[in-house]
Amino acid sequence: MDSIKKNFNDLIQNTKKNSKSYLKTNILFMTFVITSVLNGCLLRFLTVKNYFDFYPIIADLAVVVIIGAFGYFIKPKHQFKYFLFWSIFFSVLCIINSMYYTNYLSFASLSLLETSTQIVDVGDAVVENVMELKDFSYLWQIFALIIVNQSLKKKDYFTKVSKIEVGKIRALNTLVVGLIFIGFFISTLSSTDISRLGKQWNREYIVMRFGIYTYQINDVISSLKPQISPLFGYDEAAKHFREYYEQRDNKHEENDYTNIFKGKNLLMIHAESIQNFLLDTEFNGKPVTPNLKRLASEGLYFSNFYAQESVGTSSDSEFTLNSSLMPANSGTVFVSYWDREYVTIPKLLKEKGYYTFSMHGNNGSMWNRNVVHPQLGYDKFFNYKTDFKIDEVIGLGLSDKSFFRQSVPKIKKINETKQNFYGTVIMLSNHTPWSKNLDLLPEYDVDYKYEKVNETTGEKEIVSAPYMEGTKMGNYFKFSHYADEAIGEFIDGLDEAGVLDDTVIVIYGDHDAKLKKSEFDRFYNYDPYTDSIKDKSDPTYVDVDFYQYELNRKVPLIIWSKDKKLEKEVTKVMGMYDVLPTLGNMFDFTSPYALGHDIFSVDDNIVVFPDGNWLTNKMYYNSQKEEGKPLTDEPVSVDYINEKNAYTQELLSVSDSIIVYDLIKKSKETQKLVEEYSDKK
Repeated sequence: MDSIKKNFNDLIQNTKKNSKSYLKTNILFMTFVITSVLNGCLLRFLTVKNYFDFYPIIADLAVVVIIGAFGYFIKPKHQFKYFLFWSIFFSVLCIINSMYYTNYLSFASLSLLETSTQIVDVGDAVVENVMELKDFSYLWQIFALIIVNQSLKKKDYFTKVSKIEVGKIRALNTLVVGLIFIGFFISTLSSTDISRLGKQWNREYIVMRFGIYTYQINDVISSLKPQISPLFGYDEAAKHFREYYEQRDNKHEENDYTNIFKGKNLLMIHAESIQNFLLDTEFNGKPVTPNLKRLASEGLYFSNFYAQESVGTSSDSEFTLNSSLMPANSGTVFVSYWDREYVTIPKLLKEKGYYTFSMHGNNGSMWNRNVVHPQLGYDKFFNYKTDFKIDEVIGLGLSDKSFFRQSVPKIKKINETKQNFYGTVIMLSNHTPWSKNLDLLPEYDVDYKYEKVNETTGEKEIVSAPYMEGTKMGNYFKFSHYADEAIGEFIDGLDEAGVLDDTVIVIYGDHDAKLKKSEFDRFYNYDPYTDSIKDKSDPTYVDVDFYQYELNRKVPLIIWSKDKKLEKEVTKVMGMYDVLPTLGNMFDFTSPYALGHDIFSVDDNIVVFPDGNWLTNKMYYNSQKEEGKPLTDEPVSVDYINEKNAYTQELLSVSDSIIVYDLIKKSKETQKLVEEYSDKK
């Protein structure tokens, strides 16, 4: 018994001694590991508010320990350079993801490097809208490592360590520890966790569960899909694709709007960053968007319409609207998957004799449009380098008013020389940042004017409280007011040119303005009489919580015709992928691969978002939080939620398979071979 006790005590003493020795001779490594893991925690604290979850810490720790282990293959006096490199890399990684989350409520992807040249064109927007002081708080890791290294050098630490450190053994032992961490972490994963990691579309969930470093490694693998997809997974994806469309009910149901615009021209106005709430907003009795409000009252107005964009923002909206497919899970279709075959509105209308074109007052290479638009089926892409004169600059490029003035004669000529046309005109001036060229905008006050008795004279006078003046949202209102004026002038110009006599106008907001919740807090809770924000205890205070913010991101969709006063508001929830089937019903075209629905032929429509969230008239469901917000008094069952979750995951999977594996093209090739074989028989 005494010998057992002695052996146990010796073990404890040896463990203490070895631990003390290890800590004394691995200070730089431990500093690197601790600072890297703390930065991963800090990122989650500042983004997803994931404060106390143990599992992502283990995942981050495993990655950092394994990377740090290779530092032991370097002599002690040179290890600092290795750890400094990775500290800089991890800090920059956290900064980029922090800035990206601030603007997009998601995390950055390696595939975005392919679109990094876009930053040159929108640099001011990045500085104004994305960068915040908190985004640079991660730099402390670099300084901490430098300070520790300098302190160790003064103590001749590295000379002492080099006499006792056997690098290969320490590297191997450290790798084993890292693998133990990985093994423990994997044992905690559920099948749902593994599935979401593989699909990558639910980025917020992955960072919350797996940590930022595992997310980024997984993203690198996912970003290689365009290059390696022909090698792996095609057979399974093709099988799923065939089964999905065989089971899908594509039966076309006629309704009150079937063929009402058959044979008419179709002109789409891509309204940059126009959100739905603008139509109901006014300052001192003057609406922000009087023209859109009028067009909405005269036409079909879809008041619960949502963009479904991912990292590709405007380009994603263009793609989803024209193809009725979802954006790519990794990267953007316009950059990574532009060379695939898609069934689109321009192609479907070209089959009916339409001439198709697009116009944009910006550089044609922005979002690769000069390459992608012909691929989508546009006969001609007019852009500023070849087709427009830059005579007035507002924001990022040619002003919307000048763009529209120069577009009218071009569209008039097309109208006079072509049987029918389908055109898309892409606006630009309302693109963030909303701080440049404010002096060129028409006067529009976003203050709050009210009547007050002058304490000195006793007379009533009109005074002004600043309200939204000088704020980012206030500038957004001013630019949106300008964009609305430009649309009004464009409609008038088309009318004078005789284009509207046989043309249907469709106006859609491409995505929300990416304004922060704090901006809405001032908008909804400003007290003009005290020039301050109301306290949360005020009974009139509006709490802009997560769900209200998300639901408020809807954008307008208006279908307007000069000779058909439809005068109807459609309140069903609707997504960008529903536009093709809805217009197809009106203009007599259809796509067999559309994932959306004709909104007039479906009762309980569902809007699927690229991150796995979904929306129906009954509920908004957040897949990251695994919770939802009921939108009616009607109870929502667990079966209903499970059904919609399954629908969402299958739709996202099929859509991504179509994009990655070019399944529409391959399906057509297979069908052609079958037909040729049948003919020979």
